[in-house]
Amino acid sequence: MPNDPRQRRVAWSRATRIVAERYPPIDLFERVSADPRVWEALIAAEDGVNPRLRDQAGEIRLVPLEERISGPGASFVMASFTHLNPTGSRFSDGSYGVYYAARALRTAIRETAYHFGRYAGAAGDEPRYESMRVLVGRIDNRFADVASLPAVQRAKILAPESYADSQPFGAALRAAGSNGVVYASVRDAGGQCVGAFRPRAVGIPVQARHLRYHWDGARVARYFDYERDEWISL
Repeated sequence: MPNDPRQRRVAWSRATRIVAERYPPIDLFERVSADPRVWEALIAAEDGVNPRLRDQAGEIRLVPLEERISGPGASFVMASFTHLNPTGSRFSDGSYGVYYAARALRTAIRETAYHFGRYAGAAGDEPRYESMRVLVGRIDNRFADVASLPAVQRAKILAPESYADSQPFGAALRAAGSNGVVYASVRDAGGQCVGAFRPRAVGIPVQARHLRYHWDGARVARYFDYERDEWISL
């Protein structure tokens, strides 16, 4: 890469991640042995009884032994790395997973509402609703800081509608052993986001509130917050 970003410690007591509720939590990583070396064997054994288990567990081989985590809430993190998005994301070409989270709830909502809108639009969906779950956990680690890069390179990596520069940037950092990236939100001015390349780079989150996004056929312009019991415009 033209310039290497500086490493920055990110210490957020409430890092927020939002995922669709239609993807239920997978309790596999919360009930298997604490020894990750035996996970493949246990998954294979249970697969004989429950054929859906392998699909639920995803591609566990993608997560190195030393990076695997287990225990209450671990599935919320592990799923990001064992269930890949084939279309990729800002810092992945789709061949590996990234755990994305934001420092503030508003940022997480604006980021995920935008991407859900793109997904619904590409699918040609009629107006509909999508239930979402909010995950909150602690992050305290060192990440590559996109803000430390020269302005021209930074602008390319954070291009609103293109991942042409950000995906190879992320791949190079991951190959070099980086924990991930901290960067300015593209959808929420002033917001901060993290893209973690390994499960142990982030803390295990807990489920917080529930939301409901409204796709109006053109965009997600509002969401319902069950905790506040009201619709909120974006």
